[in-house]
Amino acid sequence: MTATLTLPAPAKLNLFLHITGRREDGYHNLQTLFQFLNISDTLTFERLDRQADIELMTEIPGVEPEQNLVVRAARLLQEHRNVSQGARIWLNKRLPMGGGIGGGSSNAATTLLALNRLWKTGLTFDELADLGLQLGADVPVFVRGHAAFGEGVGERLTQVNPHEYWYLVLVPEVGVNTAMMYNHPELTRDTPLIEVADVLQQSFHNDFQSLVCKLYPEVDNCRRLLDNSCFAGSGPACLSGSGACVFRAFGSEEDALAAADDIPGDVRRFIARACNESPLHRALIEHGLQE
Repeated sequence: MTATLTLPAPAKLNLFLHITGRREDGYHNLQTLFQFLNISDTLTFERLDRQADIELMTEIPGVEPEQNLVVRAARLLQEHRNVSQGARIWLNKRLPMGGGIGGGSSNAATTLLALNRLWKTGLTFDELADLGLQLGADVPVFVRGHAAFGEGVGERLTQVNPHEYWYLVLVPEVGVNTAMMYNHPELTRDTPLIEVADVLQQSFHNDFQSLVCKLYPEVDNCRRLLDNSCFAGSGPACLSGSGACVFRAFGSEEDALAAADDIPGDVRRFIARACNESPLHRALIEHGLQE
């Protein structure tokens, strides 16, 4: 007998991102504010009861299946709990790769949550978040499912409730090399620490932004288009994460749509509503699978 489950893997924005220092292990300490968007990839999982294979049924150009975070997350959970079952997985990819809006990390988190239920491995959100950290620093916030102030490498999370704006997000036709950005000598690494009580008073600022815009003219062009739009948003255009996507907040969907119409037609864009509760966790509740 098989069981299937279809769940979203939502996007996120880093509303701000401050690099506060470099650690001895080479990783960076940061402070950031994560918030989800109501736009998602979609994954469908079919449990295989008589074999332990993990089969990704959707080909992702440029990514070998064994390197895909979906497959890696499934194998990690399988090995962690000595699971003898397997899964077939289909991925409907909507979020841009390398955009800084969490596509791969979100896919991994959805995989952990879905297979934890299909395989009945019984892990809590806290346990799954700890496991997901092995796959990437952004995975825990997707597992926990609430907007959060992130510290450390992004894994120490404090729930917060920023305003749920509408966002116009521009997607440059370029992939930003995250490892290169973190290792670049011109990256700002000494932004002063802030307290959690001050998180919601921060302006949209990303320490990667000036460097990414300098090295990737396509990103800088999108930033300029948003900042120069004749439709006023809430704050300046801002880079998300260390990726390529640039966003600006608007008070209503109508304002975001008007600003989008002001952008040249050859620039990829989307409009989404921010949400402090993850669409993934809302879907789990609808399926009666929330812990």
